[in-house]
Amino acid sequence: MDDRGSFVAVRRISHTLDRGSTCHFSSAEVVAGSTAWLGRGLSCVCAQRREHESRPSFDFTPAQEECLQRLQSRVDVPYDGSIPQHQEALRALWKLAFPEEELRGLISEQWKEMGWQGKDPSTDFRGGGFVSLENLLYFARNFPKSFQDLLQKQVGDRSVWEYPFAVAGVNITFMVIQMLDLEAVKPRTMVGATFLKLLAENESAFDLLYCIAFKLMDHQWLTKRASYMDFNVRHLHLTVMKSTRRQLEKELLLEDVTRLEDLPSFSLLGR
Repeated sequence: MDDRGSFVAVRRISHTLDRGSTCHFSSAEVVAGSTAWLGRGLSCVCAQRREHESRPSFDFTPAQEECLQRLQSRVDVPYDGSIPQHQEALRALWKLAFPEEELRGLISEQWKEMGWQGKDPSTDFRGGGFVSLENLLYFARNFPKSFQDLLQKQVGDRSVWEYPFAVAGVNITFMVIQMLDLEAVKPRTMVGATFLKLLAENESAFDLLYCIAFKLMDHQWLTKRASYMDFNVRHLHLTVMKSTRRQLEKELLLEDVTRLEDLPSFSLLGR
């Protein structure tokens, strides 16, 4: 398998390192047998703290907590190819991606055209769950131009060094879940707390942030590829995903951001 086929999404497992340092990182359950280079580099976010220091606490309204619980329920749903709703969602994604090409089956070599690692996309959904498919559908329906631009690689001379679109999309879901700390009962960071307030105003905020993140990642991929022409693709993707997360965190904490449409990176999206 070449570097372009090595993008992976992995289950999240929390580990404690040495005293005073907690690190949440991914390991163990790797999609399609690929190496876990992306998951490890993307999701390892270590916070050095003294023993007497505690996490900040935030006050949330009952309505905000209810919105969070609904989102967490979505995030917890695994993709299950035996469920008709999941099958129909996958067919809908194909129709949105390739409206002129008939899908021959849910298991088909055709799926590789979208950037899945094999002929059965369900194996790549293990890391992101059903919500990662919902994210892709939201992107395709609400920002069809940006979706097609990224899918068809219509920007720049990218055929030799491009990332696989669909698997990268699953990893974007994984990154946003980690960034927002959605596996915690309540947000434990300012970024997570800020997002929860935005979510209470717009229940599609997670899906919209996903679209912004995907477009921002692609933008940074193009920029860094131009700067590092001989950079190894695996290390390049780690660099891009980390910088994408940092940029999103920075923008979410801007004082004048009251909705996701206020994020500077929102301007990258085109309908």
